[in-house]
Amino acid sequence: MKKVDKQSPLPRYYQLKEIIREMVENEQLKPRDSVPTERELCEYHEISRMTARKAITELVHEGILFREQGKGTYVAQPKVKQSVSELIGFTEEMKRKGLKVETKILNFTIKEPTKKIIKQLNLELNDKVYEIFRLRIVEGESYAIEKAWVPEKHTRGFKEEDLEGSSLYKVLEEKYGIKLSHGKQYLEPIILTAYESNLLGVKEAMLGLLFERRAFTDDNVPIEFTKSVYRSDRYKFEITLEVP
Repeated sequence: MKKVDKQSPLPRYYQLKEIIREMVENEQLKPRDSVPTERELCEYHEISRMTARKAITELVHEGILFREQGKGTYVAQPKVKQSVSELIGFTEEMKRKGLKVETKILNFTIKEPTKKIIKQLNLELNDKVYEIFRLRIVEGESYAIEKAWVPEKHTRGFKEEDLEGSSLYKVLEEKYGIKLSHGKQYLEPIILTAYESNLLGVKEAMLGLLFERRAFTDDNVPIEFTKSVYRSDRYKFEITLEVP
């Protein structure tokens, strides 16, 4: 391990953070490897406990390291990269990467839409929607909370059982002949609520990523409006940019 340079103008905690980050990127420290304790880092680098703690804490917040209560600090698994340049369901995206995906349906109901959902799905005042509330689990770990609304008029007879072992997009295509062609998606950072944190198994007030997406058919009919909350410590998103 490199040593913190006390003559450098860079803060010592920042130097230590970058030393550990480089060790992870160079695979000197691999996923699930333990990281030296704060005491060991203090002795090796001749720095204060506060400096070591700040470096470790920032790496934990970035999702590079994680803590296990009473055990220690470890290197986290690399964040799952998800493309936001393709209209593809969560299940298909994770399966592409060879990851095991599970879905827990928290609630499935038919209801009157709010004014916002009416606007997002171009509904009439008397139209109803199916509301699908799901917890998405990857490799046994909670990764995202997803709430989707689908117009009843396009999917009459939709049942919770239809989603068992299948994705929403697959059900829409195979059961209702609805093929989605494009979508619009917005992203913003949020602070997770107590309920969201509990579902995702993370500390309260952690940073999360909120996605709002609308999916359309070829003739521009909106079929799905979804709000998804992702763990920021397990996800990063890839956007493909093209020269106009």
